[in-house]
Amino acid sequence: CSAIITAPAPVAAPAKAAKKKRVAKAKTGPGLRELIVSAVGASKDRGGMSLAALKKNLKAGGYDVDKNTARIRIAVKGLVEKGTLVRTKGVGASGSFKLAKTKPKTPVKKSPKKVKKLTARSPKKAAKAPKKAVKSPKAKTVKKVAKKPAVKKPVTKAKTTKPKAKKAAPKKK
Repeated sequence: CSAIITAPAPVAAPAKAAKKKRVAKAKTGPGLRELIVSAVGASKDRGGMSLAALKKNLKAGGYDVDKNTARIRIAVKGLVEKGTLVRTKGVGASGSFKLAKTKPKTPVKKSPKKVKKLTARSPKKAAKAPKKAVKSPKAKTVKKVAKKPAVKKPVTKAKTTKPKAKKAAPKKK
């Protein structure tokens, strides 16, 4: 009886744990910029909406303001640079903001470029001779006088003295 002995299969090295890819969550509502624009647009304040009031409004709407204060500031700055918001007071993201007044966009009509046509000169233009310049008797010719080059004087240290102030004499009675 012959027994076939089979060698055990080689043991594979343990596989390294694969890095998990971060999966972005699907958006479930409007973005931060849209929320800011709608909050500022709903504001009835004449001077605009302050950043603090904007944060309160976003917090009331369910946005996590505590975690995302930097994002709010960046979004507000971006909207100001883009021209969607106008800063009425303050500097940077701090201050008050209003919606920019939008003008209706009208398409700009460009006029077609005019092309000059090359034509032969007409006989009337060729017949005209250039006129000579006539000097009027009142015009006088002015001779230009050449300026002499300025000579630099050597710098000497001169002692400057200030005149002494006169003391006021006591008034006689």
